[in-house]
Amino acid sequence: MTRATRASALAATTVLATTGALLTCTSAAGAATATVTCKSPVFKRQFYANTTFSGTPKKTDCDSKIDQNWGTGAPAAGLPSNYFGVRWTVTRDFGSGGPFSIPVATRDGLRVYLDGTRKVDIWKNLSTTQTKTVNITVPSGTHTLRFDFVNWTGAANVKADYLPRTSATVDKVKPLVPTGTSLTYDSSYRADFSWAANKEMDLAGYRVYRRLQGTSYGTKPLATTASTSYRDTTLPKNGAVYYYEVRAYDKAGNESAGTADKSVTTVDKSAPAAPKGVEDAWKPDYSEKVSLSWYGNTEADLAGYHVYRSTTGGPVALTAANRLNGDKPLSNSWYEQPLPQTGDTYYYVVTAVDTHGNESAASGTAEFYTRDKTGPVNTAYNATAVEDERGVTLTWDKSEATSEDFVGYTVLRYNKPRTESGRTVVEVAKGIQGTSFTDAAPPPGATYYYLVVAADGAGNWGIPSVEMPVAVAGNSTPPPPVTGMTVTARENGVSLSWDASDDPGLDHYRIMRGTLVDGEWVYKPLIDSWTLRPQEFTQTHHLDRTVADGEQIRYSVVAIDQYGNQLTPETGAPVQDVTELDLRPDVDAGPAVGDNPLGHLNGDVYGSVHWWLSSDTGANGSRVTGFAVYRWNRSTHVFDKVDVQKRGESTSWSYVDTTMPKGTTTYYRVTATLADGTETAARETAIASVD
Repeated sequence: MTRATRASALAATTVLATTGALLTCTSAAGAATATVTCKSPVFKRQFYANTTFSGTPKKTDCDSKIDQNWGTGAPAAGLPSNYFGVRWTVTRDFGSGGPFSIPVATRDGLRVYLDGTRKVDIWKNLSTTQTKTVNITVPSGTHTLRFDFVNWTGAANVKADYLPRTSATVDKVKPLVPTGTSLTYDSSYRADFSWAANKEMDLAGYRVYRRLQGTSYGTKPLATTASTSYRDTTLPKNGAVYYYEVRAYDKAGNESAGTADKSVTTVDKSAPAAPKGVEDAWKPDYSEKVSLSWYGNTEADLAGYHVYRSTTGGPVALTAANRLNGDKPLSNSWYEQPLPQTGDTYYYVVTAVDTHGNESAASGTAEFYTRDKTGPVNTAYNATAVEDERGVTLTWDKSEATSEDFVGYTVLRYNKPRTESGRTVVEVAKGIQGTSFTDAAPPPGATYYYLVVAADGAGNWGIPSVEMPVAVAGNSTPPPPVTGMTVTARENGVSLSWDASDDPGLDHYRIMRGTLVDGEWVYKPLIDSWTLRPQEFTQTHHLDRTVADGEQIRYSVVAIDQYGNQLTPETGAPVQDVTELDLRPDVDAGPAVGDNPLGHLNGDVYGSVHWWLSSDTGANGSRVTGFAVYRWNRSTHVFDKVDVQKRGESTSWSYVDTTMPKGTTTYYRVTATLADGTETAARETAIASVD
């Protein structure tokens, strides 16, 4: 309310006031009245200096509500305190109209008109405030309400309003259908629906409805809002057409009819259902062929099916590399093809695709087992074979393609070309990871035919290389004498070293040890103690672990090629003399060595001494009851007794020397103890221990 108060009359004074979005111009009493516009639903208020509302108003302004108490004063400057009139007028759109109430409280007179028709009539000079409520029905659309108040004498006050009746038992008028609907669909797959605001004073809000094409809206709204717009983020991405309407509803629960349909065609991002029944094709045994079938999908926009295969357990990756049917979907609900016999387990799944390119999740998995009958894709390209001093050397280029189960190349040697029957084959080498191999010693004097072929873990061969004939002449020339030979006597043997031979056909070295026999050197190869065969060395050093007993010996290192060609000490192999260190016990050291019941005595490089009995009694006939073990002490020049054992049920005995010095020669003597308390003579053994 804009209250009018008494003020000094100022001629031609203009007062500006803001009402709603409009500028209201009022004029002081006695001045010319300017045009006043009040934005609905604000009242236009006019002050008259009479009770007949005749002549030009003394003042015009805007008032937000009718609620005045002027007491005994004048309502505005320039007006009398008695016999004046005030008129409030408002024109507005009532929408669908409906039942309204007009509550009033007045002293003195008040008349209320709807479109010129009087609805309230309290028109007399009152000494107290008169209250009254009148119920009316406002038709739909735009109407004018006018409130005429007069004061004759005494105090003046007035309060009035117009209010919609919102009881469901009274208000049966539906709101008008909203207008100005607009619907857009954006790249985020959401629909924006908007409409113009309804004019009903009792409007409670709006209900938004959505339906799929071919269905009804139903009674349950998609959303309820007090706003004039709604953003739908729940649209399915299935390519279907959806319709929208909005309905207004009032505080009594009355709902308007729906607006005209607004439609949107959604983007199809909904994939079909995964096919069912694929997993039923699983077989527990080996298969030569895969046969899949499944229940057909029922989607209206179904385009067909994709079939995927993988050899990796777990979910089959839905990639183009795994897809078997290419880019074009299968129209039928079955699939057959031969199975590669690679030894892998093959996993199959099927997906459904629609006409918009949406693809379902994978079906259940069907498994098929295969035997490995497929060779690797690896191939030896540009293979060549040439004989040289090393033998027949083959070289090749490997292919860029490789199989997961590739284990290496195999070299085959045939006695005849592949075009002839009756060939025999020798598998010269297999598992070669590189691109070369030397057949060190093919029997000379024949032509051989070589092939290089890739092999997998199951023994399957790939495509062989070209056939390579080689007329093998062989080699009869021994490698040259080794150089740089050194021989050094040590406490636990003799150390030898030499320079590596650069002979291309070198296969190994052999160490010859010579001893003087009747004034002549007799050579024998070092013998492996386990195989009793000559020791063959590929390294260029060796320790001949032999007891340091002061013997003069001679060594020769012989280089031997793949055909067995070799020099000998007599034909040019180098020789070198050495005198072993002499670590033997003193001649008169006891116990003395002599005859005794011990059958033998020996030891190994780790300090284990072993013996057994050849007789149950000593030379004097006394029974053997135990043994005594002695170790030579180089510092004190005596044999220390290091162990005493009682004879048990065993037929052999041993002693382990955990404190034996490493890297030297240690001498042991063992005696038998007899029942009469004496010891027999000793047996002696020496151990050249490890470093």
